Amino acid sequence: MRNQFNKIINIAANKLENLKHLQLTTTAINTLKWLRNHLPFLHPKYLVGLLDWYIIKKFIGTYIFSIILIISIAIIFDFNENLSKLTEYQAPWRAIIFDYYANFVPYYSNLFSPLFVFIAVIFFTSKLAGNSEIISMLAAGVSFNRLMRPYMISCVLIAGLTYYLNSFVIPHGTVIRLNFKSLYLNSKKNTAAENVQLKVAENTVAYIQNYDDKYKRGYGFSLDKFDGNKLIDHLTASEIQYDTIADAKYHWKISNWKIRKLKGLKEHITTGAEMDTVIMMEPTDLVYSKGQQETFTSPELLDYISKQTSRGSKNVVQYEVEYHKRIAMSFSSFVLTIIGLSLSSRKRKGGMGMYLGIGLALSVSYILLQTVSSTFAINASTPPILAAWIPNIIFAAIAYFCYRHAPN
Repeated sequence: MRNQFNKIINIAANKLENLKHLQLTTTAINTLKWLRNHLPFLHPKYLVGLLDWYIIKKFIGTYIFSIILIISIAIIFDFNENLSKLTEYQAPWRAIIFDYYANFVPYYSNLFSPLFVFIAVIFFTSKLAGNSEIISMLAAGVSFNRLMRPYMISCVLIAGLTYYLNSFVIPHGTVIRLNFKSLYLNSKKNTAAENVQLKVAENTVAYIQNYDDKYKRGYGFSLDKFDGNKLIDHLTASEIQYDTIADAKYHWKISNWKIRKLKGLKEHITTGAEMDTVIMMEPTDLVYSKGQQETFTSPELLDYISKQTSRGSKNVVQYEVEYHKRIAMSFSSFVLTIIGLSLSSRKRKGGMGMYLGIGLALSVSYILLQTVSSTFAINASTPPILAAWIPNIIFAAIAYFCYRHAPN
């Protein structure tokens, strides 16, 4: 294998030497030689071998199979539970399939990805151990660390896909799924807000007494501008309407407005019936619906958090937890895989039943811990990044203990 690799490099270098008319020939030859001498991981012995491909195919295949099996059962139970409501509200089949379940599958597949990873590792590794394949590998001189390589490669693929779907694909589908639930499953979204106050610009504070998100309309609006601690401009309007037709954002129409400009002891008052204006706020800034943070892509989450923080809003914890949780969930594949491999690589009497039981218990514990830690961040002032990573930190300690006691 080594001779074949060197032969390929030498042939490529010789071919380039014959192309004298190319100005970059010498550079290309030197580059090939440098790659051969200084990047040993490009050598075939460092690339993925037959053993790696064998385990990777087993891992990914079992992972996909477990998703199909469990999500199919979940769809049956969900459809049976919601059948009466779907019939009552006359939901069209096209909407049920393409708006709800087409987005239900990726959402819950990704949400329970740690569970599927753990089950996949436990299932096929126990089978390998039961067939004495792991014993044969270790007896042939394959170290446990070397055995972990295809598992880690599989985790890289799963973690990358999980993060991409969580950050850029699933949020768009979640909007459609939640709208369907609101229309046909009687899952009403919060569409009203009262006494909303927020900072819309430097030294500028907006206030809305009542706001209805369904009609994008608010009542009892005021906008105050300050110079230090001194009020210099006070705008009031009986009604404010968001312009959903305008191409740009932040366009509002105010009705029955009055502006008081204060300069020393003097006051200048201007009134009017209607006026189009730009105010740096959107309907999403005024009303929070349960699960709203899941409808934002990761870049949108960062923008929203930054914007709300600059306004002095403290209602961003759930958005910060969601952002960090997406990253932490991707890394959970590595932690749970190490635990699963360490536990199930030994051949024991009784088969894989015990391992699957342990795997399910640990997977459910991970998901529950993830939920509890998120609640701590929202209700107990735990830093969002710590809350998102607590499950990984705890299970990383368990993974290290299992790894230290794994067979070698």
